[in-house]
Amino acid sequence: MTTVHERDWVALEHQYYQGTFKRLPLTLVRGEGVRVWDSEGKEYLDLVAGIAVNVLGYCHPAIIKAVQEQVTQLVHTSNLFYNIPQVELAEQLGKLSGGMRSFFCNSGAEANEAAIKLARKYGRLHRNGAYEVISMHNSFHGRTLATTAATGQPSYQAAWTPLPDGFQQVPLNDLDAVKAATSEKTVAILVEVVQGEGGIWPTTKEFMQGLRQWCDEQNLVLICDEIQAGMGRTGTFFSWEQYGIRPDIVTLAKGLAGGVPIGAMLTGPRTDLFTPGEHGTTFGGNPLACSAGVATLKTILEEKLIENAAQMGAYWHEHLSSLCSKYPIIDSPRGLGLMRAVHVKHELAPALVERAMAHGLLLNNPSKDTIRMIPPLTITRADLDQAAALLERALQDVTASVQ
Repeated sequence: MTTVHERDWVALEHQYYQGTFKRLPLTLVRGEGVRVWDSEGKEYLDLVAGIAVNVLGYCHPAIIKAVQEQVTQLVHTSNLFYNIPQVELAEQLGKLSGGMRSFFCNSGAEANEAAIKLARKYGRLHRNGAYEVISMHNSFHGRTLATTAATGQPSYQAAWTPLPDGFQQVPLNDLDAVKAATSEKTVAILVEVVQGEGGIWPTTKEFMQGLRQWCDEQNLVLICDEIQAGMGRTGTFFSWEQYGIRPDIVTLAKGLAGGVPIGAMLTGPRTDLFTPGEHGTTFGGNPLACSAGVATLKTILEEKLIENAAQMGAYWHEHLSSLCSKYPIIDSPRGLGLMRAVHVKHELAPALVERAMAHGLLLNNPSKDTIRMIPPLTITRADLDQAAALLERALQDVTASVQ
């Protein structure tokens, strides 16, 4: 039998896979808890977690049990019929969101597409055909054409022009700019309470409350993209709970099924407007993904992982602040809960990621000047102590290279 050591996986990827990803030179083959192992058997402490997806870490017993049981019963049946795990997951999300109803799909981009379509229907019914969506500079909402148009980062947009009409961006935390951009064509405001791909930038409470008030006054729809910041990552199940507001539409994905692909759009009564045939999906809400979702939510609540995210996030912030005071190449520690970042000077973030990986720590740099850390919600103080020690070794390496 061929082992993982006997094939050149990088060369095979170059030969058979399209070049859509700039990958690190690392082939992962196994994971357990907050750690993964590569094809050579080397162990890594993972602070990326599949980009905020593996909220329970790797191979959590609850997900293994749910998927193993479900795959022997029913993997797919289509939405022509009812399936029990789908209804159970919708029920759990409804209780957590204060009564919102769910639509399930396969990804965050699909969830945001559904939200944009739903907002446009609201505009047709209640705002004289308004269809424009205001989103924020530096935001990220997906890679379909519509969600690329909603994304406030020109680097993601330049290759795909002309983009769909109906989107404009304004600075984050600038309520006056939102008001100035609002016109009779505006139907919705789309916002990440904590920008993820943009580098972990939280909104202010005043901004979020101002958005809610402005939407109420102008009859607009407030959409909160919780794809990265949801699922307890920031210390509450939804990040918007910390701001004293309630959005009209919420989108989820990433960690919702602990690693199994799924997306969700939740809506309250005001925007619960879809009728049969207006939107749909083949694979979305299938029994396998929803079973994993049910297990993930139950585990998060039973193991008090939301509280752990708040506590470990604060503890990790202390480590980051200490390292920033010690190593001048990093500063500006920021974030909420287990959604953290630091600024890296001189565009050295890629080098820092590379050196950390060499020492057995996985980090992510969404840009050349930012390190993002979004570990499993199961992470412990001991894990973070080890992560801090490994990060310090990487900082020493990078500091020495520029002196």
